[in-house]
Amino acid sequence: MSLCHHCGVLLRDAALLAAAAHIAPAGTWLPGPRRALFPALAGHGRADHVALTFDDGPDPRTTPRFLRVLDELEVRATFFVLGEGVTRFPRTTLEIVRRGHELAVHGWTHSRPWLPAPARDAHEVARTARALRLATGAAPRWYRPPYGILTGGRWLAAARAGLTPVLWSAWGRDWSADATARSVLATVRRDLRGGATVLLHDTDRAAAPGCWRATLAALPAVVAECRAAGWEVGPLAEHGTRRWAHDHPMRR
Repeated sequence: MSLCHHCGVLLRDAALLAAAAHIAPAGTWLPGPRRALFPALAGHGRADHVALTFDDGPDPRTTPRFLRVLDELEVRATFFVLGEGVTRFPRTTLEIVRRGHELAVHGWTHSRPWLPAPARDAHEVARTARALRLATGAAPRWYRPPYGILTGGRWLAAARAGLTPVLWSAWGRDWSADATARSVLATVRRDLRGGATVLLHDTDRAAAPGCWRATLAALPAVVAECRAAGWEVGPLAEHGTRRWAHDHPMRR
């Protein structure tokens, strides 16, 4: 084997390893393996509690509507926000906190991480966490990447920022144009149980225009289902989810 050919093989193998390290952890997006192998990542918490979470805000057009309904229901939730939105809409960001809700990191923008970019991931996650600290005076604890795609770079970015990655165990599929209050409730109900983390959206900024209306209409029924089953509804801070270091697939 020539030296050039040998170097070529090494470079190819190194590229394959880098690609695997980037994309393999993102397999935790699949609900079955996530629930079975990484329950903390799936947001499994106290058996008598359901964590209610919202992604993609803040949005001054829609987030305040959710805040009003949550006030009426006497429920507090966790909002996974985008750093770009935090800087554009500081008043809405502060209103979420003023109403007693928890803020968490969703990334700087709602991007798809198809190519490895660990330096960019680290910068954007840290930048969002810093924006939240500056805006509210409190350090965020949780991280959920856009689309729930936890690449190797995003795992490491969360670790460096001192954040715990949490995805979800039930969702409403409320981002589509054909979502209705009935479909959101029915989809959440399929995986709703004590200890679940529910994923919904308080904006349509990264989804079909107007889809947030279905989520807003379904929200009272989702909370009612939980309470009828004897489960408290609240933020991740009260959910009893374990710290990420004990459930991190890159540490196994």
